[in-house]
Amino acid sequence: MRQVEWEGAVNARHVLGGLYRMGRSEWLTERGWRQAYDDGVRTVIDLRNADERSRRPTDPAVPDAALAGITVVHRPTEDQNHAEFMELAAPYLSHPRFYPHNLRFFPDKVAAVVRALAAAEGKVIMHCSAGRDRTGLMVTLLLLLADRRDLVEAQYDAGARGINDWHRVSPVKHPYERYLPAPEFEPVLRERVAALAEFADGLAVEEFLLGQGCTSAQLAAVRRLLADGAER
Repeated sequence: MRQVEWEGAVNARHVLGGLYRMGRSEWLTERGWRQAYDDGVRTVIDLRNADERSRRPTDPAVPDAALAGITVVHRPTEDQNHAEFMELAAPYLSHPRFYPHNLRFFPDKVAAVVRALAAAEGKVIMHCSAGRDRTGLMVTLLLLLADRRDLVEAQYDAGARGINDWHRVSPVKHPYERYLPAPEFEPVLRERVAALAEFADGLAVEEFLLGQGCTSAQLAAVRRLLADGAER
């Protein structure tokens, strides 16, 4: 997964074709947004919950004009008011072992993300807060849809390493996570990747999405985005 050097971006990588992934969009500077635009990005899909979509005092000041020509679409993948889901995944979705629960409780929300991708203009950035698990869930589904099972573990590995590195230097300390040095991090990552592999191997993604009302034309549009980012 090629790292993307947009100024200010955290955990930003090219996934496949016209799709990128990253952490919070508020980390991007004005120059970073223009760099993304110059790379062909015209759509951002924000997977976070509404209460997460806010600026912090340490975020760079970015004028609205910096996002000219870029459409931001809000498509959360979960509902944190859902008691049963939160009992399983609290305090937040933070491990691939919870991915099946996300699909079970919120299949409509996951399908809505795919429909937003199918309708998106230009290249697309998909992000959550860390760029690891909600983003990792959706990227896993998309790679399976594109018949790129070979990239599933690598994309999660890159996202997990990226946000772990960020925890070492972040000006805002995370309430639940911290930077893990390699002796601690590697076994944690291996366990996460094993859970992700089990999830991916047991999922018929096209059948799932069609069952949630996505059309064959929409899935074809997403596959074209992932193939080369061409006009859909």
